[in-house]
Amino acid sequence: MTRSELREHIFQMLFGIEFYTGEEMEDQLGLYLDTLDDIKESDYSYMKTKVGHIVERLEEIDGLLNEETTGWKTSRMNKVDLTIMRLALYEIRWDDDVPAGVAINEAVELAKKYSSDEGPSFVNGVLAKFAKE
Repeated sequence: MTRSELREHIFQMLFGIEFYTGEEMEDQLGLYLDTLDDIKESDYSYMKTKVGHIVERLEEIDGLLNEETTGWKTSRMNKVDLTIMRLALYEIRWDDDVPAGVAINEAVELAKKYSSDEGPSFVNGVLAKFAKE
């Protein structure tokens, strides 16, 4: 799988945290990963590990997003946009393998595919604040 494909699957798995408790989420991750055909062990491990790291830092990620958005706290955000930004902000801050510009570009592409018409510009605007740090 390409990095973009892996990222899209990670986004889809992360979206579930809005609907499931921690224990249920683990089961859901396993079920999701079982639906993927011909997945390499390295891809499986990469996705599961990255989702775990993001979930571990969720409170910190949401705190950073809340600090940088005016009038749009995470509790009020479109859940698709929020999930995309959580993934991208994790990559910007803690994933040394992903340059900030790539993380933002990939986030905007996910927003074009899964969000509303305003989603890509909102995601880009918020994440751009973190790329400057």
